Amino acid sequence: MSVPLRQQLKIGLYVLTKKLRGERRYPLVLMLEPLFRCNLACAGCGKIDYPKQILDQRLSYEECMAAIDECGAPTVSIAGGEPLIHKDMPRIVQGFIQRKKFVYLCTNALLLRKRMQDYSPSIYLTFSIHLDGNRDRHDTSVCQNGVFDKAVDAIRAAVQRGFRVTVNCTLFEGESPEETAQFFDYVMSLGVEGITIAPGFQYERAPQQDVFLHRKASKELFRNIFRKGGRRRWRFNQSSLYLDFLAGNQGYQCTPWGSPTRNVFGWQKPCYLLVGEGIAPTYRVLMEETEWDRYGLGKNPKCANCMMHCGFEPTAVTDAVSNPLKTLKVFLGGPATTGAMVPELPLMYSAGDGVISRVHVAAPERVPQRREVAVDAMG
Repeated sequence: MSVPLRQQLKIGLYVLTKKLRGERRYPLVLMLEPLFRCNLACAGCGKIDYPKQILDQRLSYEECMAAIDECGAPTVSIAGGEPLIHKDMPRIVQGFIQRKKFVYLCTNALLLRKRMQDYSPSIYLTFSIHLDGNRDRHDTSVCQNGVFDKAVDAIRAAVQRGFRVTVNCTLFEGESPEETAQFFDYVMSLGVEGITIAPGFQYERAPQQDVFLHRKASKELFRNIFRKGGRRRWRFNQSSLYLDFLAGNQGYQCTPWGSPTRNVFGWQKPCYLLVGEGIAPTYRVLMEETEWDRYGLGKNPKCANCMMHCGFEPTAVTDAVSNPLKTLKVFLGGPATTGAMVPELPLMYSAGDGVISRVHVAAPERVPQRREVAVDAMG
């Protein structure tokens, strides 16, 4: 794990304090979407599929500060859309840093070279740069040629200037463990702090629905990747127990309230990934009026194939604080890549429950087809 010790200790103390107070539900990461507009149109993302009047909306600096003050999470993940399009983003980031919040500014890096001068290196600021594999695979995933090279150039520049930099890698159907291992080797050679990995979530609004992994395939893929890690010095910007979960060794349930989402509509129920479930006007209403028991593995078909870090990392972090010896064992030995996987949680719904019409199982060996879309990058 590559998370700095100072950050680990602060978040660990935060979780321990909440547990000692007997609080059952509390946030670890504020998922902030200050805009939906993006300068890419990726095959596996439905975020930009909104009318122009919504894409033109922005959360103000004051709204962003109110969001973190409302929920009190120690970490903020700023996504979108493409956050660097937001003209007030430097001020927003600085506002979080002044509150001593750890900020992960998620970006495709197309604008990072141009906007980097607006930020200063800080222990509290990390550029989380989106790369979904090697050059061909990433450019296919984002449906535009040349994006990989621009992102790598921005990574090198940011590292050279002393910024914390991580790579956010989402894996889709048809991934090769060998190519993924080579990609991780390459990312480590760039000098980044670590890699954040997860299987792609099946957004209902995504333009292509045949690119997503189902749970069993995800676990097998991660086991094969970790097995190839061997003596390689891969660093992951995630908890050891979450990585163990990806490999099928932990039977975690999702903790959706661990990563509450504030976007241009309000507080999104129940999490960052599901749309159309309702919007709460305040964080307090989100926590008190969301029917949390309706969501999670085995509870809702929309959640059937989800293994995303925004839902399961909070569960893993809480488990790590409660079980330090188990955590140490996994940290030292790495995720198990052989033996039986933990059983899936039992289904509590039937096909006729009407939550969604079907649960998609991805077809084998398919990758996103290139989709050239011109999107206004200036907002």
